[in-house]
Amino acid sequence: MRADRLLSLLMLLQARGRMTARELAGELEVSERTIYRDVEALSTAGVPIYGEAGPEGGYALIDSYRTNLTGLTEGEVRALFMLNIPAPLIDLGMGQELRAALLKLSAALPRSRRHDEDRVRQRFHIDSNWWHQGGEQVPHLPTIHQAVWQDRKLQVTYLLPFAEAIDRFVDPYGLVAKAGVWYLVWARNEQIHVYRVSDLLDVQMSDEPFGRPEEFDLVTFWEGWCAEREGYFHDYKAVLRVAPGLLQLLPRYFGNHIQARIAQADPPDAEGWTRLELSFESFEAARERILGFGRGVEVLEPRPLRRSVQDYAQQIAALYYSD
Repeated sequence: MRADRLLSLLMLLQARGRMTARELAGELEVSERTIYRDVEALSTAGVPIYGEAGPEGGYALIDSYRTNLTGLTEGEVRALFMLNIPAPLIDLGMGQELRAALLKLSAALPRSRRHDEDRVRQRFHIDSNWWHQGGEQVPHLPTIHQAVWQDRKLQVTYLLPFAEAIDRFVDPYGLVAKAGVWYLVWARNEQIHVYRVSDLLDVQMSDEPFGRPEEFDLVTFWEGWCAEREGYFHDYKAVLRVAPGLLQLLPRYFGNHIQARIAQADPPDAEGWTRLELSFESFEAARERILGFGRGVEVLEPRPLRRSVQDYAQQIAALYYSD
């Protein structure tokens, strides 16, 4: 009999009031028979829990067996109940812990606030998952999580650019989840690196501890690293001529910040087309995106990109006109 399950059962009854054995079994993912045993154990331990038979029956705690979490405003309660269990915490195996923590907070709320939970969750839902993202396989994440928490060195195996596998002992400074992708921040030879966890071939935690620099701050490092990569990835510029019908759709593809660039552009030409300079992650990314716009975009500069788009367009046309 697990103590954490007994505590969860107690918190459910305190948060929601009377619940049937079937409802409790569904919440705790156990059988109804297990619920009967857990209720008996709580009662034996002195918890004032009682049962009522009939269609409106179930298990409940006496009203005096409650604690209050005072001082929360209506807005704070609403924010509390809008929390979902983020996918990264589930990846780390901590989803149940957060769910239990929220349940305890809910149970400790004053009676006047306890009914706000269902009201909020029927009106707001925050989905942190990206569209069309199947989720990465990260079998080594628990080991990395342990090593990061215990300040223990890791032996990692990964591929070099020319497909050669290599083993390295590294100091795992931290784990970062960004847009559903896990990254490991590690140090080796006084150099800090970032590597995608799903690309690691093997990970073993050693018994050797490492010293974490006192001046290292994970959030500060990560923000700086992201800013550097952002500048690198959007370094390829192209001058385009955009059709009027496509112009208003560009924020869908480039974000709302492109509105400022559109506003600063020269007036449309005689045919209504607008000349814009846009940034892309690379030459290949620019070509791929522009080809997807069909006849709505013409590349003016640079010439290599214009010729490449022409070449790909001709190949596509030849393929379909061959019928």
